Amino acid sequence: MIFNCVKKILFLHGFFASGHCIPAQTLKQAFANKAEVFTPDLPLHPREALAFITNFCECEHPDVLVGNSNGAFLAQIVASRLRIPALLGNPYLEMTRFLSERIGPHEYKSPRTDGRQHFVIDQPLIEEFADVQAHQWDDYRPELSDFIWGLFGKNDHLAHFEPQFLQHYTHAYHFPGAHTPTAEEVRVYYVPLVEKLIRL
Repeated sequence: MIFNCVKKILFLHGFFASGHCIPAQTLKQAFANKAEVFTPDLPLHPREALAFITNFCECEHPDVLVGNSNGAFLAQIVASRLRIPALLGNPYLEMTRFLSERIGPHEYKSPRTDGRQHFVIDQPLIEEFADVQAHQWDDYRPELSDFIWGLFGKNDHLAHFEPQFLQHYTHAYHFPGAHTPTAEEVRVYYVPLVEKLIRL
């Protein structure tokens, strides 16, 4: 698929990932010479991450947001606020549940540009996510359903939020994988949906 002008895609990675994760790099490869794919490392704290994403969107004007897990949680908020088409891969809509089971030190699963690989999940971080989570639907409008889509792995054993997604949006798609898609799953299932969203 060749687009008439260079389109821009912003990929938002999951909580333990970075902009160098496999889904991010696969999207870059899939859209090489067709679209510019941005895969920045996101800040750990959700308010800082939302400010970063919002500023990025206002500067670069991406045509589509693509998020996975926590990145999809954040993408829904920004896409609703700025009216940007978005593909939400396995959105983790209740991040406090995820974090509460993982208090303590951790290491990112893919390298970050700043070289920082270690971080800590603590109660203040969980409380900050709780506040953001409580307001995640504030900018939702029914008309957004046409261009904010969900993609759910049938073997995702971490996030089970398709019912909550369908309370707000109608376009739910499925793929046979787990919570984090493989490179092949990104090529086969994510890429075609992103191409459709770009044409909206």
